[in-house]
Amino acid sequence: MQEAHHPAATRELGLKELIAIGVGGMIGGGIFSILGLAVDISGNAAPLAFLVGSLIAATAGYSYVRLALAFHSDGASFTYLERAFPQTPAIAGVAGWTVVVGYIGTLALYAFTFGAYAAHLFGLDAHPAARWLLSSASLLLFLFINMAGAGRMGKAEDIAVYAKIALLAALFIVGLFTVDPARYHPFLDHGLDSVLLGGAVIFVAYEGFQLITNAVCEARRPERDVPRGVFGAIAITSCIYIGIAFISVGNLDAAAIHAAEEYALAVVAKPIIGHAGVVLVDIAAMLATSSAINATIFGASQMAWEMAHDTLAPRAFSFRNRAGAPASAAIVIVLLAELLTTLGGLELIASFSSLTFLLVSIAVCVANLKLRAVTQSAVVPIVAGILLMLATVALLLLYLARHDPPALAFSLAAYGVIGAAFAVFLRFKGSQRA
Repeated sequence: MQEAHHPAATRELGLKELIAIGVGGMIGGGIFSILGLAVDISGNAAPLAFLVGSLIAATAGYSYVRLALAFHSDGASFTYLERAFPQTPAIAGVAGWTVVVGYIGTLALYAFTFGAYAAHLFGLDAHPAARWLLSSASLLLFLFINMAGAGRMGKAEDIAVYAKIALLAALFIVGLFTVDPARYHPFLDHGLDSVLLGGAVIFVAYEGFQLITNAVCEARRPERDVPRGVFGAIAITSCIYIGIAFISVGNLDAAAIHAAEEYALAVVAKPIIGHAGVVLVDIAAMLATSSAINATIFGASQMAWEMAHDTLAPRAFSFRNRAGAPASAAIVIVLLAELLTTLGGLELIASFSSLTFLLVSIAVCVANLKLRAVTQSAVVPIVAGILLMLATVALLLLYLARHDPPALAFSLAAYGVIGAAFAVFLRFKGSQRA
């Protein structure tokens, strides 16, 4: 094991908190935000699409775990690429900047969803300004919580995550008694390829397990708890996604789920429990997206701090407050997420985030392949993960080209801007040294 530089860590996070960070990051952007999108693409087989997404996440998770245990650093994917390609820092730098931008995208997705469900709960869903104000308030609230340090962040995460798991479990159990089996015929109504495509597009629903590796320096027993945290969080999240997708398709037709857009699950709950079900889902969604916002601010700001410490991000990001939180990085990340929440739509943000984390996960697997002598990793799961994610990226690009060219253009333009911005940063840094 090699230790990356890190300020004195209080190591306040146990297995319970690590699983909460992973589940909090995943469920916040998943079943609430893109259930309708999954049903649009995969039809009655939407539960199977979520299973495919979980398998992709698990193959990527193997490399993240092995690298996290070999290189203890909150920089996670950035650090792994920096170690794998030490002679080409631009690889780690561009990837790191891309991951941070991806986190900003997922923060915007979570905040957008929080605002939609909160507005729906209070009867304000017809007023876009109310949705935006509630979205903004959620980002600011969890920015302040993160400013209080890892301990406070972990406690807030525990409360939100385990409460939402209980609420979703209750919805699933009740929903099982109202499922109409006839709604699943034919099961592959959109074709077998739609299942693979659905898994590709909704991969953002599993983005979040990486946040656990961003907390390795704050974990009390990383060698034991990081692997358990990553795979445990993926397993718990997968069960919840598949279960909720199952009762959704079994209780409501695809057209109704699609019409509900970002608050699809609330509409699904209505025929199951009545108006109380709608309120239950609205509250669960607010808890879910809250925990996702909380965890993502934590992971993204830790990574930005690590990059700034290694001089591959602006020096301003290297500031930590008295509680040890990377305050300046967190503030900038939240402000940019506020902007994207205002400008971007749900499908655009989801597509960009899915593509971003797929590409970065492929790069992390390649890094693990290169460093396997250090990480003591087996070749087969690494190569399997790379091939599976490459196929997933191809499917996602094909889907965007056919059905959502603006989202594809936005994603490609964003990557171009990131590359150009990093090049300008390196040039500016070089001129300062001269």
